[in-house]
Amino acid sequence: MKAQRIVLNSRPGINGVPGPENFRLEETTVPAELKEGEVLVRTLYLSVDPYMRCRMNEDSGVGHLTPWGVSECMDGGGVGVVESSCCGGLTEGDVVTSSSWPWQTHHVVKGNVLQKVAPQLGDGRLSYFLGAADMTGLTAIFGVREKGHVTKGANQTLVVSGAAEVCGAIAGQVGRLDGCVRVVGICGSDEKCKALVEELGFSAAINYLQQDVATRLTECCPDGIDVYFDNVGGPISDTIIAQMIRCGQMPYPPPLSEETQEALRSKDITRERFMVLNYMDKTEAALLQFSQWVKSGQMKVLETVVSGIENMGVAFCSVMKGGNIGKQFIKISE
Repeated sequence: MKAQRIVLNSRPGINGVPGPENFRLEETTVPAELKEGEVLVRTLYLSVDPYMRCRMNEDSGVGHLTPWGVSECMDGGGVGVVESSCCGGLTEGDVVTSSSWPWQTHHVVKGNVLQKVAPQLGDGRLSYFLGAADMTGLTAIFGVREKGHVTKGANQTLVVSGAAEVCGAIAGQVGRLDGCVRVVGICGSDEKCKALVEELGFSAAINYLQQDVATRLTECCPDGIDVYFDNVGGPISDTIIAQMIRCGQMPYPPPLSEETQEALRSKDITRERFMVLNYMDKTEAALLQFSQWVKSGQMKVLETVVSGIENMGVAFCSVMKGGNIGKQFIKISE
């Protein structure tokens, strides 16, 4: 069987900006016969994410991320359907996912490295299993619920940075659904701000590239900020923390400056890093809750979808420039 795949054509340089020329579309052959334990899968969706940029370097700089080799097939999150199987746990038609899915239209793989998913959990939207209904969505849910300490009736204000990305968008909606009276998102374009307010139900949104963040926060959060879901760190977080009230909550924080850490101490703000893997016993209930929210229309998922494996490089470069709203996917087949 013939298949198409994307390989790393060249490296952009450690600090270089990736371009479409760094990716190459090739034709390859998929084995006709399966060995025991193998399955043939057809790719439905592939994910491109900012973290992948370091894998284009000869040394990723991150211990658990293996660099892509030049002229080797690239990989990442993917979801697809089993077309034939010699694996006891999987049958034709099963929907499966993996975090190391080759950027290829079809491929043969050991069935035990795939995770079978229930399409109904994502209300039939299979792309959700690469963002909203996987570790990213769970990070948002557990971050707000386990570390944000949102309390119904407490008149709390939640601010979310990186709010137009999957994690931030879901975190803001969880805060709203769990009782926050104000949810303010920070992102990098007017289009993204509009989507947060009009589609996701945020109270307000701030374009940090065009507006004075400190001034807008004062306007949008007149009673101060109780909970901050931090996705970015840096000057934006410094500005938000300066307006937090005493005894506020900060889940999932990136590194902060010493001055800002002193502000946390003086205001007695709880700042807790957490790992979503510590809450795996609550995953099933969280995904069921997510499914119910989506089906009822209480929660919406922002996605940017491009069709065709030949557009993987273009989509990747768009993500690096912030061109996506929500999760960026490439639709490979129906």
